[in-house]
Amino acid sequence: MAQHDRFHYKNLDELKEDMTRMGLDIPVSADVAVLSRPIALGERTIPNRLAINPMEGCDGTPEGRPSGLTRRRYRRFGGSGAGLVWYEATAVVNEGRANPRQLQINEETRGDIAATLEELRGAASAAGHGRPYSVLQLTHSGRYSRPGSTPAPVVAARNPFLDARFPEVRVISDEELEQLEEKFVSAAQAAAEAGFDAVDVKACHGYLLAELLSAHTREGRYGGSFENRTRLLCSIVDKIRDRLGEKITLAVRLGVYEQAPHPYAWGADKDDYHRPDYAEPARLVKLLWEKGVKLFGISAGNPYFNPHLTRPYDKGVYLPPVHPLEGVHLLLRAAQAMQAAAPEAVIMGAGLSWLRQFSPNVAAGCVEQGWLKIAGFGRLSIAYPDFAADLLKAGALDPKKTCLACSQCTTIMRDGGCAGCVPRDKEVYLPIYKKGREGKPPLESGRVAEHL
Repeated sequence: MAQHDRFHYKNLDELKEDMTRMGLDIPVSADVAVLSRPIALGERTIPNRLAINPMEGCDGTPEGRPSGLTRRRYRRFGGSGAGLVWYEATAVVNEGRANPRQLQINEETRGDIAATLEELRGAASAAGHGRPYSVLQLTHSGRYSRPGSTPAPVVAARNPFLDARFPEVRVISDEELEQLEEKFVSAAQAAAEAGFDAVDVKACHGYLLAELLSAHTREGRYGGSFENRTRLLCSIVDKIRDRLGEKITLAVRLGVYEQAPHPYAWGADKDDYHRPDYAEPARLVKLLWEKGVKLFGISAGNPYFNPHLTRPYDKGVYLPPVHPLEGVHLLLRAAQAMQAAAPEAVIMGAGLSWLRQFSPNVAAGCVEQGWLKIAGFGRLSIAYPDFAADLLKAGALDPKKTCLACSQCTTIMRDGGCAGCVPRDKEVYLPIYKKGREGKPPLESGRVAEHL
């Protein structure tokens, strides 16, 4: 492992030299034209290979409707030029919301969420872009549920590495899990009626469906064996397919590696949990593909436990014990492994934003070499909302507009505010950031992670 370092590269050759020095076989291409190619998905075509990852703004109303800030964000995404916009986590039940301002989809909120989709498409049309492919992410926050002012964790299984964060946790019953199936199906139907092209059954980042995947110690129908741990996700997928058929495309945002000791992790080597073992995640991707899931967004880690696995960064609440390039490599290799497991599926990779202006070169290399079919951008798209338009027009990104990997957008969320880019969108988000920091101790950005 290489020591953590901040992004400092002046040109692509310097970046490639560091990759070689660290033994990282990350594909790089000087020609990014492949990113402009369309790709078919279901009955529709995605205009290009650039996507916006699902990222919560934490700016909905108490009822789960989009606010003015929510609508502004999606208008900007619509004008971005990205071929695919993957909407943020949207709760299927109130008690499964991660915060009191998380979006929720039901009969009452469907029209408001549909309106944001119309605004997004209108912004794309006004900017001269093709119609973006749209995905709505459905979630239950499980352990990280906080629909009110205090946490209300509902866990899939006991976990000594995570339970200590909460004064009390409750293990959800088999009966409650079974009842959730219909909630996801109803939410998917509402998404189809709202006009989305696809619906994502979220299973990543430590939320309920992801935590079930690692529930080796749970008893009953949803724990222990691979079949039991994947039962709820597979059943929800089956029921959405049976209810909606071709009315909507099925997607899954899947976490494939959790860095924790066995038996408390998914996708980790049992003998050395610092190494991934993709056998079970690959088996699940192949199974879901056979059940009709056409689109996968691949991720890793738990943002509440080891956030550097989910998003490589320069600054945060702690400094990771590895170089961010190693994190980029891990995420891209994870996508490659899942693409190999289901060659016909559309796999979207992540982890590119840390690369700044060189992210298109790596994205193009990965697409050319078949590691993935869609390049997903998260923080970059918030900092630089017209990134795709600039790239498709000029063949390059403006380094003065890229994400700085400073983690201030995440700090806003942890402080209970509405998330956005503080350095690049300071008129809106700097006041929110400052308000959230009032009375709080400085962030310990120099502390190296100890629990990993």
